[in-house]
Amino acid sequence: MPGRLLATPAAAALLRRLVAEHGPLLLHHSAGCCEGSAPICLRQKDFRVGAGDRLLGSIEGCPVYAGTAMAGVLEPYDITLDVTEGAVDSFSLEAPDGVRFTVLSRPRGD
Repeated sequence: MPGRLLATPAAAALLRRLVAEHGPLLLHHSAGCCEGSAPICLRQKDFRVGAGDRLLGSIEGCPVYAGTAMAGVLEPYDITLDVTEGAVDSFSLEAPDGVRFTVLSRPRGD
């Protein structure tokens, strides 16, 4: 399991707004082909957590999952959810706003 899960103020505010608009959400961080290694934000009711998904913790009350391979990569790090502007071709809930969630990682204890 990774170290701390944090969010920048901008990411936390965006996540709170998305929860207010869409209801309960989750973040899933995979190493998949569609989103690369960017976390995706989805309604909890629209995503089935699979046997290969690991719960990493939560941010702003939203569970954060990662596929087994990505969870192993993230394990030695503190993780910070951030948001960046730019053209996005994604089914993540923040994409229509022209932004996307990103993950910043730092080795634990630094």
